[in-house]
Amino acid sequence: MKANNELEGGSILPRARRITCKKCQKQVLVSKIRKNYFVCPECGNYFSVRCRRRALMLCDRRSFRELYGELESRNILDFPEYDNKLAAAMEKSREKEGVICGEGTIGGIRTCIFAMDANFMMGSMGAIVGEKITRLFEYACDHSLPVVGVTVSGGARMQEGMISLMQMSKVSAAVKRHSDKGNLYVVLLTNPTTGGVDASFAMLGDITLAEPGARVGFAGPRVIEKTLNQSLPKGFQRAERVMECGFIDQVVPRDKQKEVLERILKIHSICR
Repeated sequence: MKANNELEGGSILPRARRITCKKCQKQVLVSKIRKNYFVCPECGNYFSVRCRRRALMLCDRRSFRELYGELESRNILDFPEYDNKLAAAMEKSREKEGVICGEGTIGGIRTCIFAMDANFMMGSMGAIVGEKITRLFEYACDHSLPVVGVTVSGGARMQEGMISLMQMSKVSAAVKRHSDKGNLYVVLLTNPTTGGVDASFAMLGDITLAEPGARVGFAGPRVIEKTLNQSLPKGFQRAERVMECGFIDQVVPRDKQKEVLERILKIHSICR
């Protein structure tokens, strides 16, 4: 999606930028999409949201404080072209890694937050992604804070081999320690949440929320269809269908997510 300047009366109006929705193919003002929580006002299509914007949308105004922002991946296995891909991902996402972690308040309640970014190698899970999320859960344990996690991922980062896969158990163990101390973990699944992330910490929340239409599953539908040699049912791996199967507690529209999180966090703080 590219934002274009709109010509009006022979003059360029930079603030009247429009982008074309991939679903309805209509051009929509960027300003309208921002006001509508990055949802197309014409057809309801959900646009991808950068991790930093996501944290700001969920946290109280000016409350988010980033943690572990200095950590970034290295080509520890000397995988061909990985250095170039990391550099390209940093430029595209304007982030050092595929996840940001930090602390803020939601409805006035201190909360630890991590948000993954699809613009950084499709939110793939590498050693630093696992390290940052693990450290966040440990920080939340030390301060008896709840954790809210926003997931979007294509799975494990193949350029880091087994080291990437190890992050599944590493983060899962941190989630368990956090839970054993009576702390709350809420997950918000966004499109797509797949692979090793779906098979580990994305599905370990005490409460699991999802955005409408988000794809949630381990293997992609094309892989499953070729393996089974049969067509999949309509809505397969979409959040609404996954909720019907009992793996998601509630599908929450983007404009209601902060409100729902506030209610969950307040109930938990009262019941502790």
